[in-house]
Order: sequence, then structure tokens, then C-alpha cells
Amino acid sequence: MNNFLEEGPKNPIKIQDNTFRDGHQSLLATRMRTEDMLPIAEKMDSVGFWAMEVWGGATFDTMHRFLGEDPFERIRTLKKYIKKTPFSMLLRGQNLVGYRNYADDVAKLFVDKACEAGMDVFRVFDALNDFRNFQTVVERIKANGKHFQGTICYSLTERRMGGEVFNLEYYLNKGKELQDMGADTLCLKDMAGIMAPFDIAKIVTELKKEVSMPIHLHTHYTSGMASMIYLEAIKAGVDIVDTCLAPFALRTSQPAIEPIVVTLYGTTRDTGFDLNLLLELGDYMETIAPKYRDYLAKHKMAVIDTGVLAHQVPGGMLSNLVNQLKEAKALDRLPEVYKEVAVTRNELGTPPLVTPTSQIVGVQAVLNVLFGRYKMVTNEVKDLVYGLYGKTPTPVDPEDQKKILKGYKRGETPVTGRAADFLEPELEEARKKVGDLAKDDFDLLIYALYPTTGEQFLKWKYGLEEKPPAVQPKTLEDIRKEDEAMAAAIEQVCKTA
Repeated sequence: MNNFLEEGPKNPIKIQDNTFRDGHQSLLATRMRTEDMLPIAEKMDSVGFWAMEVWGGATFDTMHRFLGEDPFERIRTLKKYIKKTPFSMLLRGQNLVGYRNYADDVAKLFVDKACEAGMDVFRVFDALNDFRNFQTVVERIKANGKHFQGTICYSLTERRMGGEVFNLEYYLNKGKELQDMGADTLCLKDMAGIMAPFDIAKIVTELKKEVSMPIHLHTHYTSGMASMIYLEAIKAGVDIVDTCLAPFALRTSQPAIEPIVVTLYGTTRDTGFDLNLLLELGDYMETIAPKYRDYLAKHKMAVIDTGVLAHQVPGGMLSNLVNQLKEAKALDRLPEVYKEVAVTRNELGTPPLVTPTSQIVGVQAVLNVLFGRYKMVTNEVKDLVYGLYGKTPTPVDPEDQKKILKGYKRGETPVTGRAADFLEPELEEARKKVGDLAKDDFDLLIYALYPTTGEQFLKWKYGLEEKPPAVQPKTLEDIRKEDEAMAAAIEQVCKTA
């Protein structure tokens, strides 16, 4: 392909919009409410996006727990306004939208009900890139006639792609494996924003020789490299990229759509999008953004995290490490934890640092620094080493394996089969426990995935308990009053100074 994209056949880059999911998850703790999406839903539908990501990831958890909203109802409501553009979701394989592997009966029902509610594209990933954890959900995605996007979690052990684990061959083999599974598209998911632009160009170029399905690229702006990554990938022929409207882009979110539209204008990869429409949509997002400003990180001047270029710790993982050390009054030991994360990760089988393995590795690294190496071990680390999350990219260190599994309730010899094969069915037990509180299978799933907070939500939903003020929506009038009070206080301080 012509490097300047000015000659040759037209091949418009396709765009998935992530504003309604990953944008506010990355920047605003997933707190955006459905009511603030509806005023621009129809205009979003007219842009021409390949798909809109509106669900999955942390939305299911946050909606029922902190917003008092029914997660399934969001899909159904948005579908009334967005009728042309397919809906996409992020599905953590056998983890679904939770933080552990669920039994097959839960996984099957979840996919069926998500499809019934209106989901179209399922971006399926596994934290270990163990595609055996895809099998159950993919079978149901295909049975429902929906789009299976097979995903490879991008990871590194060095500054650039290479080494013994995450090298070019690794990504090519994983791509071919997903094609054999029947993936409709292939997604390269860079959750930490650590891809190097020339590395991704090489991967896209070589993958195009090995697989026939379209290649979709997902990254985060965290390190500041994302726009360069996209430009090189687009020149190399990538088919689809993820972006957000500018107010919900950059920082730890995705690149903004508007500069990409202008950059590619008049080239062979021109999106064909209406820039003025995008600017109008962005203006609306600016009007509702103040409702969520308290969730925006304000502790640093820089809008990028240059530290991730060195330590490669994703933003969400980093904030958890800091919080743990603060609680232990040991924040000064953060540099030790950075070093320990790399060591612990290697000993635990070099998992990619993405939910939930990023937190599993991070928590154990903190414990190793504070109390001595593997003197205290979390249940999640025991489960990981035993094999309940799947096969790690490299073998777990044998000596550490003995320490970690000593006295473990399931045994001290790890299992090697598909992780979910060792889980008992869960739905009938959940059905008995939740009883009449669950009126249908959608309610049942909310309880099965999150028993404690799910039960609480169902009591709110059916008026058995009143929602506390914490889950009531903040209005723009509330914001105005807060600002006026702040301005009055500042004025008073100035008068007395």
C-alpha cells in the first residue's frame, strides 16, 4: 500500500465508537448514565460507525451497583433510538462481565439473553489468551447468528515486541487459531497503550498474509502513543479502529475521532464522516460532562502517563497498587512494587496485564513486598496457579508453585484442562437462593453474576428498598449550585485575605 495513502483504490477505514462504554469507563469510572446518552443517540446512529460499543467491561457491575440501573435495560433502551448501527460489547470469555470464571450454564444463558436484549457484536477476550475459555460463549454467539470478534490481548516483556514469549510468531499463531475458531473479525487489544507504532504496523502487515478476516485495532491513549499507533496501522492496512468523541477521548481512553477524520480526509482511507456532525456531538458531550467531573483524575498535570512507557503497568492496575500501599501506610515502597510486579508476573506464568490477571498479579506483588515473597498468598493466585483461569503463556515457576498450592483446598497438583470443566453448574442453586425476587432470566443473571450487589439491586428495582442518595443521578442544576457555592466561598476568602 502507498505509504502516503494518496493513490490507489479507496479503502475507507471503519470506525467503532466507544464513547458510550470504554470512553467513560476509562475516564469517569463507568458512571455515565443512560439518560445522558439518549439525547444524541439518533445522531450517533447517523454518523456511519462500523459499530458502537455500548456495553460489557465494567458497565454491568457499575450500572447495577452504583447507578441503580438495570444493565440489560440499557441495551433495550438504546436500541429504540439506534437502529442502523450494530451494538458491540466487551465480553471476558468465561469471566463474562465479572471477575472470575463462571460455569457453562451461566455463560450460555448470559450470551442468549444479551442477544435477546439487542447485542450484535461480541468482542471476546481472555486474560491469558487461552482460547479454550472462549468455547462456550462462542458456541452461543454463533447459535444466535451474531458476530464473534476473536481478541488477542497484547502484551510485552520488553520495551518492544520480541523476546521468548510475546513475539511476532506468538501473535500470528494466535490469529490463525482464532480464524480456525470461526472468528468473524480479529481484534488486537492493547489495554495499556504500550504498542510501539512500528511493531503494530509489522503485526498488521504479517497478519494480513496469514488470516482473511478483517483486523480491528484497540488501544488506549495512556502512554501518548495511540495516535501514532493508529496512523501506522492504517498505513499498514488495518480495517477497523476504536475511537471516542473528543470530550471522552485521550488520557486513558481511546484516540479522538475528529483528528483522525481530518488526517485521512482526501486519502484512500478517508472515513467519509461529517466533521461538523461530530463536532456537534462533541459539544453535547461537553454539556453533560460536568455531571461526572468528580470521577476525572486530577492529580497530575500530564494527560498521559509516561511512566507506563517504562513499567508497563496499566492505569487501573496502578491505581489499585497505590490504594493498597496507602492503606498499608507504605506508599514510599511503590518503586519496589514496580520491580516486584515484573518478577511476580514472570513467576506466575507471564500473564498479560489485563482484568482480572492484572489485579491478581498486582495484589500479590504488594503482599510480596510488604510481608515477604509468598508469605501471604491470595485465593485468586492459588486459583490461577492451580489452573482455574486457564493455561498461562509460560509455565509457573515450580518452586513457587509448591509454596502457593501448599494446603490448597482443591489439591496441590494443577489441572491442565479447560478451566470451566472444573466448575459445577450454578444456575439452579442461584435460582433457589434468589427465589421470587428474580422475575425472569435477566434478573436471575444479575443475581448469579453478582449475588450480593445483584440482590440489593433487585430490591431497588422492585421497590422493596429505597435507593440511597449515592445512586441517585446528579443533575446539571446540582452542578450549578455547587459552582455558585464554591464561587461564593472563594469570593469571601478573597475579601478577608
